[in-house]
Amino acid sequence: MADVAKLAGVSHQTVSRVLNDHPNVRQQTRDKVLAVIRQLDYRPNAAARTLVTRRTRTLGVISIDTTLYGPASMLHGIEQAARQAYFVAIASLPALDRRSVLGAVDRFLGQAVEGIIVIAPQTTAVAALNYVPADVPLVAVGCGTRASLASVAIDNAAGAALATRHLLDLGHQTVHHLAGPRSWLDARERIDGWRQALRAAGAPEPAMLSGDWSAASGYRIGHKLAAMPAVTAVFCGNDQMALGLLRALSEQGRRVPADISVVGFDDIPEAAYFLPPLTTVRQDFGELGRRALDRLLCRIRSMQTDKPGPWVPVVPDLVVRASAARPGG
Repeated sequence: MADVAKLAGVSHQTVSRVLNDHPNVRQQTRDKVLAVIRQLDYRPNAAARTLVTRRTRTLGVISIDTTLYGPASMLHGIEQAARQAYFVAIASLPALDRRSVLGAVDRFLGQAVEGIIVIAPQTTAVAALNYVPADVPLVAVGCGTRASLASVAIDNAAGAALATRHLLDLGHQTVHHLAGPRSWLDARERIDGWRQALRAAGAPEPAMLSGDWSAASGYRIGHKLAAMPAVTAVFCGNDQMALGLLRALSEQGRRVPADISVVGFDDIPEAAYFLPPLTTVRQDFGELGRRALDRLLCRIRSMQTDKPGPWVPVVPDLVVRASAARPGG
């Protein structure tokens, strides 16, 4: 840094300000310093900076090892939000049980991360987080209202209610639900939203069927639903199960949406290309990542580790396409 300052004809402090993108540097001076940095091939020493500032500029993110759209998109949203200011270290675990989660937290603390975000969509993960020491700046993502700690999540109940009300408003007497696995908090909250919308409308509450988030489970259960003449509308817990359902209905000669309307949840990139294009609930994972990062940084700065504060929801939107219509439409 001293060599850069000498060759650029500026102070050591000015070089530091340029490296940290400080606003109080004239553009001409900034350009001169950056040109010298390129000329000397200078790279700041992260380890030295950590010793001086006592900050690693690193955050830890713990997630389940899965290709499911929701958790993978949450991870991407967090990485995008943190990119400008922090390095992100990721621990991808085969299971979110107590031993695995606490082991990952300990490893991150050993690496002196400044804070930890845990993508915790399962009941086991939320239970494990209750054992994390109170002085660890930590925010959970995806656990909704179920956790007694600082958390940010998509409002799954509100999204499920949106989907269910849309089908009821089209004139369907009731809405069947193809739910995700009960061990997932997202699935539980979507069930809650579906039931609340039915009860608010005074509509009958059909028996619920559960899949495992996969298109294969939607296909298997879809054959059962296709054999039930009274079924005219189905809300699926995610788009992959909706895809399997659409295939099963087609094989059984049940037309969508003329005979059965279908609504999904997630708005995966392929949803607009289903046959027919899928009406679904869109989650804003970018906003989820930004809110999670903001909340974690607030906890780091204020050290309010003993006061989790209220749950911070991200409200989803309904994307209307061609897979839902009036009965017989």
